[in-house]
Amino acid sequence: MKYFFKIMGQIFLLWLIYSLSTWVVNFFHLPIPGSVLGMITLFFLLSIGVIKEEWLSAATAPLLKHLSFFFIPIAVELMEWGDLFVQKGALLFLPLVVSTLVALLVTGGMVQLLHKSPEVKKGEN
Repeated sequence: MKYFFKIMGQIFLLWLIYSLSTWVVNFFHLPIPGSVLGMITLFFLLSIGVIKEEWLSAATAPLLKHLSFFFIPIAVELMEWGDLFVQKGALLFLPLVVSTLVALLVTGGMVQLLHKSPEVKKGEN
């Protein structure tokens, strides 16, 4: 029973971050979804240590374990749009490739930028 309440508290914390982010987006008329702002907020809170990873691990582990099930509705919807992809596939190919390359380059650049180790001067320990 204690484990159940632990998970419910963690889910409540995630829901609270989502709800506050959605409220902020609606109040300030921001051009991003509340869920995206919520993920950014959660990342920021985890990064600066306001929220500890252990505080969310029991609730997020089952969600991450079954993450692929969340993509099934998207795949089914794409099958319904098959005719569009056959007709306009060539027009969609270029933006798809360009956006993928941009995402890979930006992600790789950010990882290299954030993981730069300070240079050690020769002769100093």
